[in-house]
Amino acid sequence: MFYEAKEEKIKIGGADMDYVTFGRGQKSFIIIPGLGDGLKTVKGTKILLARMYRLFAKEYKVYVFSRKNNIEEGYSTRDMAEDQKIAMENLGIKNAHVMGVSQGGMVSQYLAIDYPEMVDKLVIGVSVSKQNGTIQKVIKNWINLAESNDYRNLIIDTMEKTFTEDKLKKYSIFYPIMARVGKPKDFKRFIVQANACLNHNAYNELDKIQCATLVIGGDSDKVVGKNASKEMAERIDNSKLILYRGFGHGAYEEAKDFNQQVLKFLIS
Repeated sequence: MFYEAKEEKIKIGGADMDYVTFGRGQKSFIIIPGLGDGLKTVKGTKILLARMYRLFAKEYKVYVFSRKNNIEEGYSTRDMAEDQKIAMENLGIKNAHVMGVSQGGMVSQYLAIDYPEMVDKLVIGVSVSKQNGTIQKVIKNWINLAESNDYRNLIIDTMEKTFTEDKLKKYSIFYPIMARVGKPKDFKRFIVQANACLNHNAYNELDKIQCATLVIGGDSDKVVGKNASKEMAERIDNSKLILYRGFGHGAYEEAKDFNQQVLKFLIS
């Protein structure tokens, strides 16, 4: 049941990294989640993730990786990519299909740039390759809320920046519960990862990405900006762009055919 989902840890130097794995396929599919990982790692989410990405379970052995535990100040998206490469090597994964979502998309960019032999095909979802006013304003506000220990407003603003009005109508009644559940002991991990978002700039190196790439996002993204996906696709050779009209940063969850589009691209 639940596609043989398991929760594991892998050693990364002197630290370790949480990951979830499931699926029965022979090919490895690596999923790198977004900034929410700074509040909670994938530990304890194996059933949720296996259900969310069940479409890939037949074709792939799926791995969903957190960033390593005990991250240090100044830890960058490029550092995260290096650790991701080490984790893959330690698990005997020589190459894989890779999807990064939001900050995970930033990490996946550097994984494909710095270690092209590790990435057969790449999917960059609702992400950004260089700074703009939108991401700077949003992430700085989230850092301020985290530094003020204001978990409630951090969660609410994250939701309202991510999802469409229709989705928010369903979620808003759960705000009081969300504001009490899942609060981390401290916000250091989140703040370090948020600062990595603010300093990410792979735009001028995107032409080094050699593999076939799908860039997929929404044209109303209030977190990374509405032009971020198009900018990346124009810079990456052998890329395809899917831009969902009317969807924003939550397109990976709200667009009903998001996973179908990803799977179609990966197996084509």
